Amino acid sequence: MAIAIVVTIAEILKNNGLAIEKKIPTSTVNMKDESRGRPIQKAKIEILLAKTEDFDELMAAAAEEREMDDVEEQS
Repeated sequence: MAIAIVVTIAEILKNNGLAIEKKIPTSTVNMKDESRGRPIQKAKIEILLAKTEDFDELMAAAAEEREMDDVEEQS
């Protein structure tokens, strides 16, 4: 379930122009099943993102929009 959440967040950042994907290594890790006491394998994903060139401008515009919304709500 955690993998789906991480992938969704990465896709949102990419689709909004905030990040670009650098690499996505996947693997499995051995873990011990606490209820049964036997070893199991679980999937592991690492998503390396980098800021886009427009990141700072997009974040500043979003912050300005939030401030304007706050002012309108207070009026």
